[in-house]
Amino acid sequence: MNTPQRQSWRPGGEELSDVKLEDLVSREGLLELVESVVDLFGIPIRVYSASNGLLADAAHDQEVCNYVNTFGSGRTLCGTTVSAAKSASPGETGSALHACFTGNSYRIVALEYETRNVGRLIIGPYLPAATVEVPLTLTAVEGVEPEKARVYLARMPRAKEDTIQRIADHFKRALDLIMFAGHKTFLTSQMHLAAVTESFREMQEKNRRLEEANTRLRELDRLKSNFLATVSHELRTPLTSIIGYSEMLSEGLAGDMNQEQREFVLTIREKGEQLLGLISGLLDLSKLESGTLSVKRKVVSVRSIADTALSTVAPNAKKKGVNLATNIASSVVDITVDPDRFRQVFINLLDNAIKFTPENGTITIVAKNIGMMESDGEDDDQDGFSLLTPVDPRIEIRILDTGIGIPQNERAKVFDAFYQVDSSSTREFGGTGLGLSIVKRLVEAHGGTVHVEGNEPQGTAFVVRIPASGMPPRGT
Repeated sequence: MNTPQRQSWRPGGEELSDVKLEDLVSREGLLELVESVVDLFGIPIRVYSASNGLLADAAHDQEVCNYVNTFGSGRTLCGTTVSAAKSASPGETGSALHACFTGNSYRIVALEYETRNVGRLIIGPYLPAATVEVPLTLTAVEGVEPEKARVYLARMPRAKEDTIQRIADHFKRALDLIMFAGHKTFLTSQMHLAAVTESFREMQEKNRRLEEANTRLRELDRLKSNFLATVSHELRTPLTSIIGYSEMLSEGLAGDMNQEQREFVLTIREKGEQLLGLISGLLDLSKLESGTLSVKRKVVSVRSIADTALSTVAPNAKKKGVNLATNIASSVVDITVDPDRFRQVFINLLDNAIKFTPENGTITIVAKNIGMMESDGEDDDQDGFSLLTPVDPRIEIRILDTGIGIPQNERAKVFDAFYQVDSSSTREFGGTGLGLSIVKRLVEAHGGTVHVEGNEPQGTAFVVRIPASGMPPRGT
């Protein structure tokens, strides 16, 4: 049998000092190889690791061995022989012969891979072909009958030494091919394991850095909220006094003023109220972000909140020449909200609509039931499936305006704090960018949602959906 040519394969210069026979070849595969050689030649074979551990054994009891073991001295001699054969060194030649007192022999062969010893092969016991007489060492055992010994020896597998050498060479070549394939698989798995381990280490390190960054960001966010709350509170106290004194001056409590002085005082009052609104927005935002804003819910009607909000913004709308209207269905059910906070939602949305709606434009509040058992007039053709779909009773409130509208790519950003659609230094419309951010947080605090749509043919529609009265907010 010719040994196939191959090159040494050591990925990345992998050292073989830690490679073991049991790592390169599975015990099942090694046993299958041993059994195939025994079936082919009929001579027992055992394979041991470099640490003298038995890896595969296809040997079977021989009659002469069983016969000798029936005698006390024979058992002792057999045990000594087997132990000596197991521990025998193949020597520098890689092969050694160990004789048994029964006349049989054991051939000990070194198993190597890439010039490194990985184990030993023990072939035998077998009877050398040249043996024709029962050896004296066997008949000298007390109790052994020479004729029986002759019969049992005749049944032993016989082989010439060159045949034993061919068996050893055949086994070593076959095992070498298996070890080569196993070594590739072993190193590939080790490299894969090392890569996975390194990737896992890198991922852990990235997660650690991300967690540290996230912790720092949370701390900065907390400090920012505390700063805003503190500064806003400290600013509001003196500003309230400024507005109060400007009101008293404008009403003549400190004496008469001429027209120009009155206009100056009114300007001070107007700008002070604008600044107070900004500070109040900052306070509300900081409370919403920190989760300290209290929400006191009770059952109220949508119409009552809408009417109150409209009366609040009516002077500003009249001043700009914008028309206000409502279209609230009579079937709209009540909602469970904090009236003051939800009124703020309406006012902020209406103020925003007034700001971007030109003169003679119209702003309309539309409210209706959605997700109710009764039809809302839009899905009458699907009533037959109402029992199969989940019921999520909610009230939809739309603030529609005929203003300049919001571009599609800006609609998701308008609820970000301090965001302005027109952020240029010469922007036409004022504002801090806090109103819509506060709206979103207040609506979500009530278990609702808010988003922006277009109002065809022109303008914007802010859509608020809130759970109907008696329904718990989502997530609670």
